Amino acid sequence: MTSHPLEFSEDLQDTSPATRIGLSRAGVSRSAKAIRLAFAGGEHYMDATVECVVDLDPDQKGVHMSRFEEEVNEAIDAVLIGEPVAIEALAENIARRVVERQGALRGMATIRARYPVEKRTPVTDVATQEMYGLIGTASARPGSSRRAVGVSAQGMNACPCAQGLVREQAEAALAEDGFSADEIDRIVARVPIATHNQRARGTLLVGAPGPVEIPADALIEIVEDGMSSEIYELLKRPDELYVVDKAHRRPRFVEDSVREMVAGVIARFPALPDDAFVSAHQENYETIHTHDVEAERHGVLGEMRAEVAGGPHAGRHITLAEWLDAPA
Repeated sequence: MTSHPLEFSEDLQDTSPATRIGLSRAGVSRSAKAIRLAFAGGEHYMDATVECVVDLDPDQKGVHMSRFEEEVNEAIDAVLIGEPVAIEALAENIARRVVERQGALRGMATIRARYPVEKRTPVTDVATQEMYGLIGTASARPGSSRRAVGVSAQGMNACPCAQGLVREQAEAALAEDGFSADEIDRIVARVPIATHNQRARGTLLVGAPGPVEIPADALIEIVEDGMSSEIYELLKRPDELYVVDKAHRRPRFVEDSVREMVAGVIARFPALPDDAFVSAHQENYETIHTHDVEAERHGVLGEMRAEVAGGPHAGRHITLAEWLDAPA
């Protein structure tokens, strides 16, 4: 049997829809890809998912879905053949391509990848592999684009509230046993006070106008330092002692972790302009409650710097989507 290619009389996606209304976003999501990226001073292959969308004109029935995959594949192939790029640069390249190919006024691409890092345990110096999340996101319009890079990392938080209650109980018991106030202060300062612990995940995104490079490995350090302690896949007993002791000497609420991440960006990147964007999100997985807790701060860096310095609270915080959409 011989097959012949068919010639289609019209492109259905370009026809008028039954209901004339524009769409904010239409495209592909959860497209699984293997990508080659520049990260932490080297190049690495990673498993990733790509989301790519554009706005849709009210007079156009649909987007050309196959073109999304073509542009994503061509952008990835260019990196596989040429020099590796940062994850946010690849997302920006994809966003620009789909805007041009789809004839859209706006396009957005987001890449999420998981990356293994070999670390050493804090006391026994045993090798262990830890998994981190990398995020690259970008928005493009004809002739302009903006991008941001992000990371996510696990850790643990020790609850300050419960620790305060346990401390008060211990101080009262020690006082009943005849210890002086100075002796009680020395004891509670020396001995870690019990509390309940929460495994947690912090996510930090930073975007800067122009071709400013934000090293993702530095963001990972900021996220982990924002929690009571980092955690490890493998721990020997001396390492367990180190992590538990460290966490209980640095108790933090979910809100504290967000504030510490913001403070870390301010301290680590003093050259970032005030119109750079920062989003810090923390989620703690509760152990004595049946719910989880989360906190977040997003907005431009200048407002955050002003607040940290004692200035007024910004009444409204710009979102990532709004920042990406702003004129470059």
